Amino acid sequence: MEGIHIALAAERVGTFLGFPITNTVLMSWVVMAILITLALVVRQRLTLVPGRFQTLVESGLGYVSDYMTEVFEDVKLARRFFPLIVTMFLFIFIGNLIEFTPGIGSIGFYVVNDLPAQAGGHETFTPLLRSLNTDLNVTLALAIIAFLVIEITGVVCLGLLKYGKKFINIKSPISFGVGLLEIIGNLARLVSLSFRLFGNILAGEVLIGVIVFFVPLLVPLPFMLFELFVGFMQAAIFALLTLFFIKLSIEEPHTGEEH
Repeated sequence: MEGIHIALAAERVGTFLGFPITNTVLMSWVVMAILITLALVVRQRLTLVPGRFQTLVESGLGYVSDYMTEVFEDVKLARRFFPLIVTMFLFIFIGNLIEFTPGIGSIGFYVVNDLPAQAGGHETFTPLLRSLNTDLNVTLALAIIAFLVIEITGVVCLGLLKYGKKFINIKSPISFGVGLLEIIGNLARLVSLSFRLFGNILAGEVLIGVIVFFVPLLVPLPFMLFELFVGFMQAAIFALLTLFFIKLSIEEPHTGEEH
């Protein structure tokens, strides 16, 4: 009986101009194609008198826009970062939503390595498509994008010198120590954003794989529904943390004279 296929690293399915193409890269193209298609369809169906679907979309986006305005306390900033936050959420959520679509993770090909049997030589199955956020490279790339946006926004809004005072302040030993903690905290965002999303989605996929392997009928369904909810929550948490970190980056640096 064949065992459960679990791989931490994304499998390479081909190359393009010398660059390796993995199954998560293909999956990211699929997700982008879905988002572009949805955007074009919604755009073509926009009417002055909205129907149910348009009303639902407008209500949801309006709620997000109002919430961001409340967080930033500035309409212009909310409108500026609205596309980024919503795109991050939709990209992560759609990737998690189609995770259990038939064919993803099950359609692929076998690769035969040349090692002898005693050295681990055997056929290995390589899925053509793999759940997007089970690849640490994907979640780390999203975290790097969020990190760069956060830091650049702080510099643009406050100025380089004023923003730098959050991290380098030699007025007192306490201020200097707080600055070092700020540096460590900002760098830790890369780890927290990427590993939180990667760990939760990978753990869910492994759990479902084990349940399907041992109890393939009906029992996995409730767990799949729960994992879809987890996928939604992880997408929302990533987007919200990015939003709040941007808000923190544009706040004035604290001085030692403030009480």
